[in-house]
Amino acid sequence: MKILGLIGGISWVSTLDYYKLINEGINEKLGGLNFAECMIYSFNYADIKRNNDANDWDKTLEMITKASLTMKNGGAEAIVLCANTMHLIADKLEENIQIPVIYIASATANAIKQKGITKVGMLGTRFTMEQDFFRNKLTDNGIEMIIPDDEDRAHIHYTIFEEFGRGIFKPETRNYYLAVMQKLIEKGAEGIILGCTEIPMLISNDDTNIPMFDTTAIHAKAAVAFALGN
Repeated sequence: MKILGLIGGISWVSTLDYYKLINEGINEKLGGLNFAECMIYSFNYADIKRNNDANDWDKTLEMITKASLTMKNGGAEAIVLCANTMHLIADKLEENIQIPVIYIASATANAIKQKGITKVGMLGTRFTMEQDFFRNKLTDNGIEMIIPDDEDRAHIHYTIFEEFGRGIFKPETRNYYLAVMQKLIEKGAEGIILGCTEIPMLISNDDTNIPMFDTTAIHAKAAVAFALGN
């Protein structure tokens, strides 16, 4: 089994889910008392957010590179960035550390293609919705990504950092997200990407008839496949 290095604390809330899903995935495949060989480097989220708010991605890259190299030196054979937004620096990170970074957008694109869907709505931070790092991976696979309007993007971004990142999940926020999803459906979305690793704690497949793509679960499954050499 290959050893995984998880970059967590971005936020800690979803890092718990990654750890649980990866261990459950390994055990499902191997049975018995078999679980993941992994290590976690958990950041102080405030430090990461401060960099991102200042658009200082170079500083964030420096911090995550250092953490990844620490885990590589400890035996990690691949890095799992436990957040969608951090994949903005994934290409440069992989160059810096010279071991694989398991890409959340590539894994999600594969899951969408398996459903035969070519147009999806995206919910995530402003970085994930507006910048090209996720969109490009989808476009390369023939999938069009559409996003909410500017006002909705601003409010979604706010809830991710000020609510979900603190472990707060409100019924009114859930209703708001469902309303935004309906707008995306009316614009032609055949599925919705839950493109922030905390959003699946707010919304479930029971909330809508349209396919939803839980990036946390998809990414964790890809990490399990790597660990087992599949």
